[in-house]
Amino acid sequence: MIQLFNVVKKYGSGKPTLNNVSFKIEKGEFVFLTGPSGAGKTTILRVLSGSENFEEGQAVVQGINVGKLEAQNIHILRRSMGVIFQDYKLLKNKTVFENVAFAQEVTNCDRAKIKFNTWEALKNVGLTPKKDSFPPQLSGGEQQRVAIARAMVNNPPIILADEPTGNLDHEISIEILKLFEKINQKGTTIIFATHSQEILKPGKHRVINLSRGKVVSS
Repeated sequence: MIQLFNVVKKYGSGKPTLNNVSFKIEKGEFVFLTGPSGAGKTTILRVLSGSENFEEGQAVVQGINVGKLEAQNIHILRRSMGVIFQDYKLLKNKTVFENVAFAQEVTNCDRAKIKFNTWEALKNVGLTPKKDSFPPQLSGGEQQRVAIARAMVNNPPIILADEPTGNLDHEISIEILKLFEKINQKGTTIIFATHSQEILKPGKHRVINLSRGKVVSS
């Protein structure tokens, strides 16, 4: 489903941000990407989503050779994934319901289907009572749940999560992790970038360890 072959990414003339990175993730896996700040976690997710070019190697997602994908066709790749960020990236002037619905509106989905899918997504993350609230009225954990609902509303086969618990306390982080695990149990492949050892402690999922742009264990 997802493969990196000897990927090298450089910024300027310094040391590579990704240095000969290779790994394979099977359909339906839950994989943690971990390592200290600057290890290359975010860059890998950006490469996989087509947001970042790279100098050497190959990245293949769902049979798509990302490095050879023309800019005008990036949307084909991104239809297969939901992306979740540490800072939520919600639209502050739209309600919870509107934020989640917006992810479908850009695909020209039927209005009745948008309404149904949005309601189901909010129900899955336990936020239907907050559907008319605006992001500034929500806690950090609630905002991240909205972001998760938005990422999963189109039922993508892959979810890329970049430090999704980075701004949350431990108790809420564990709740968010359980939500990702629930999504994974339905067959969605999840790549979850984190530097939190607390999140990794249960040891239930495969871990790809990064250090200075290299995979040190997988």
